[in-house]
Amino acid sequence: MQHKELLVVGELNVDLILNQIQGFPKIGTEIIADKMNLTLGSSSAIMAANASAIGINTAFCGVVGNDDYGTFIEAELEKKQVSAEFIKKTNEHQSGITIVMNYDQDRANVTYCGAMEALTIDLIPWNDIKGFKHFHLSNFFIQKGIRKDITEIFKKAKECGLTTSLDLQWDPENKWDFDYKECLPFVDVFMPNKEEIFALTKKNTIKEAVSCIEEYANIIVVKMGEEGSIAFKNKEEYKATVFNNPELVDSIGAGDSFNAGFIKKYIEKAPLKECLRVGNLMGALNTTAAGGTTAFTNLESIKETIKSKFNSEL
Repeated sequence: MQHKELLVVGELNVDLILNQIQGFPKIGTEIIADKMNLTLGSSSAIMAANASAIGINTAFCGVVGNDDYGTFIEAELEKKQVSAEFIKKTNEHQSGITIVMNYDQDRANVTYCGAMEALTIDLIPWNDIKGFKHFHLSNFFIQKGIRKDITEIFKKAKECGLTTSLDLQWDPENKWDFDYKECLPFVDVFMPNKEEIFALTKKNTIKEAVSCIEEYANIIVVKMGEEGSIAFKNKEEYKATVFNNPELVDSIGAGDSFNAGFIKKYIEKAPLKECLRVGNLMGALNTTAAGGTTAFTNLESIKETIKSKFNSEL
């Protein structure tokens, strides 16, 4: 692969998305969903696919099962021009799957982790990594195989000369066992959403939460949904407003699409406020179609959509 730019390391699964659900599930009963989609899932894969769609030369490192879902995941990434050369297949685990019960802007998820827990530090392609510009890792808590080595992973990526970013995502166990004092000095861009940074720091405001970790962090970027996004660097604060989509389909993957947009501009060495703007724009684009990647067909159509719907550009 020529001109390597972005290596995404993380979990891989399919999403079975149920929409237009008639009520809420209850034990011992059955309800109906009027729409269903089987799509490429996982926050890491959505970020990688959409980063590729907006012009970043992207490769993925992860683990899938040696099964139909694993074949589907690889094929979907390759359709998006994401290199699957660093994806391993295992016979010991089935590929992961998330059942997404979608209700407007809220949803309930049930995930079977499977092969995503088999990713370890040794499976990251350290011999090839120096050819990349940027290293991104998502969904730390559900990847048990890398949790104990997370600081070492980012330290090695920095030693190889890459810039780095981390999106922790939610902890299903609600323990938030992440040593940010040790790890964040090696993370150039830390990318939680508002709820995640509150849970990690056990604080209730952005200012309080950021004050807990800014001593150890380089750049902190907080995704705040309808409130836009905000970044902190060297005690300076940068804000960007949201792009409203009155015809919202769903918000699945919007945070991952934000990551793709932000990192595109970060790799290009754009100012932080421009990184935030394009992050917000890609998050808004995500909401114009079902699932995390459907809106990101190709660069030409992406440019047309953001011009017509949001009067903006990449």
